Amino acid sequence: QVQVVESGGGLVQAGGSLRLSCVASGSISSIEAIGWYRQVPGNQRESVAITTGGSRTNYADSVKGRFTISRDNAKNTVYLQMNSLKPEDTAVYYCNLHLVIGTKTYSYWGQGTQVTVSS
Repeated sequence: QVQVVESGGGLVQAGGSLRLSCVASGSISSIEAIGWYRQVPGNQRESVAITTGGSRTNYADSVKGRFTISRDNAKNTVYLQMNSLKPEDTAVYYCNLHLVIGTKTYSYWGQGTQVTVSS
């Protein structure tokens, strides 16, 4: 059974940093694409950063220069390093992984992790 589990959220002061982790477990061949999203209650989920199979990463304008996606293929783990955090970054953060299982690719979402940035 494949699972995607997030961790790393928490409370941080403005200007601080957090690193979110997203671990995929189970019979996975590879991680084809990575997406990090966030959602504030009452708002739509928005894209923060997306890495496609070609390793090109697109960041939302609001996080460019502050957030960075990285990955450890050996651990089937992806990260979102968030620096210079602002109160407006407060949201529930979700990872979305496109996992290659056998000969097919499937999309999995993490359970979400709360990030709260105090001013």
